[in-house]
Amino acid sequence: MGQRAFETSRTESRHEDLRRPARVFFKTPSRRNRTRILLAAVVAVMAAVAVFMDLHGTPRRDLREPDPADIFKRSELDPRELFELKESLAGVHRLSSLIPGQPYRITVDGEKRVRAFEYWINDDSFVNVRRGESGFLAEKVTVEYEKRPLYVTGVIEDNLIASIGEGRENLLLALNLSDIFAWDIDFNTDLRKGDRYRLIVEGYFRDGQFRKYGDILTAEFINDGQVFRAYRFEIDGKAGYYNAEGRSLRRQFLKAPLSFRHISSGFSRSRMHPILKIRRPHQGVDYVAPAGTPVSATADGKVTFAGHKGQYGRLVVVRHRNGYETCYGHLSRIRTRNGATVSQGQVIGYVGSSGMATGPHLHFELRQNHRPVNPRKAEIPQGEPVPKGRLPEFTSHRERMDRQMASVPPADIAKAKPLSREDGR
Repeated sequence: MGQRAFETSRTESRHEDLRRPARVFFKTPSRRNRTRILLAAVVAVMAAVAVFMDLHGTPRRDLREPDPADIFKRSELDPRELFELKESLAGVHRLSSLIPGQPYRITVDGEKRVRAFEYWINDDSFVNVRRGESGFLAEKVTVEYEKRPLYVTGVIEDNLIASIGEGRENLLLALNLSDIFAWDIDFNTDLRKGDRYRLIVEGYFRDGQFRKYGDILTAEFINDGQVFRAYRFEIDGKAGYYNAEGRSLRRQFLKAPLSFRHISSGFSRSRMHPILKIRRPHQGVDYVAPAGTPVSATADGKVTFAGHKGQYGRLVVVRHRNGYETCYGHLSRIRTRNGATVSQGQVIGYVGSSGMATGPHLHFELRQNHRPVNPRKAEIPQGEPVPKGRLPEFTSHRERMDRQMASVPPADIAKAKPLSREDGR
């Protein structure tokens, strides 16, 4: 229970460059490479645990401790040079802002004097420090990528994550795809074996190698025979996803407050309580998930209660527009406070088993005008559609994306065919 989202699927995921016939492949670094330690000291002193290839193709290490002093001490480097590094980085990027998990590289000479320091702030920028004649010189460098449209197709064997594949980028792509259709499809509770999806997504390349996915441009998801389509379109500089008629896929409420879990108890007028052993109404939905799983607010609103409340254990209650209210019970930890304003998708707590619970799960309730509503059947208002004045532009954009999508092969075809230059023009 609660682990099906992590099981291996036999389903293959394919992704192709829409402009070139070359297929894109991903490989996770081997455990042997990830545990390799110091290479030549004159090239780099690496003071973390995991080794992998950075964007330049040279070995680097993950930052496990965000304290640079620990790194210098463990590597037997002069702490006075750390002070000089900090001075050079003032106004560029503070060393106190280092984040665990980010790659870095320190280059030293034969006397263990620091010659250079490089730290990746995120996937898009890094700081580069070099020793000059008068001391260290620091700069922040923005990474330049080449963008190419790629397509990804897949068939659901067990769950969305397994169908797209392993690795950080594939996981993020799965989450982004589920976010687009989160108001129509409850992943994994609504998914069926054999469901299919196709999508066109931006691919970011550097030195001819794939680095990461960008925005999903258009997507098609067939769930239990029903076809859902989404088109990314910008209005006043803000991007959103719309269906073929220009209606927003966004709704006032997400369909569920957490991803990739299963339901143990649904909305019921009479349910046998697992602890009390009596029948009574169950005015919400119980989502089984591992303890610590993030729980998100399903809609914008204001927190009216955040604390411990009887059988609910740690509970958060949020008031929304149009008389709606949502409740999130049995939390292990609360990440908001009374009176706080929260946004749709914002993490407000974590799955737990506080209160009267037999195991880790989230008890979720939806109420309208103080009356309980089955959240899986409620009719939720949609977001704003494409303005009438922009509909011709949207229609042209949709037709262009449809032409590109028409050249994306179905997921059950063994060998994918890349789109030609003429497709989608």
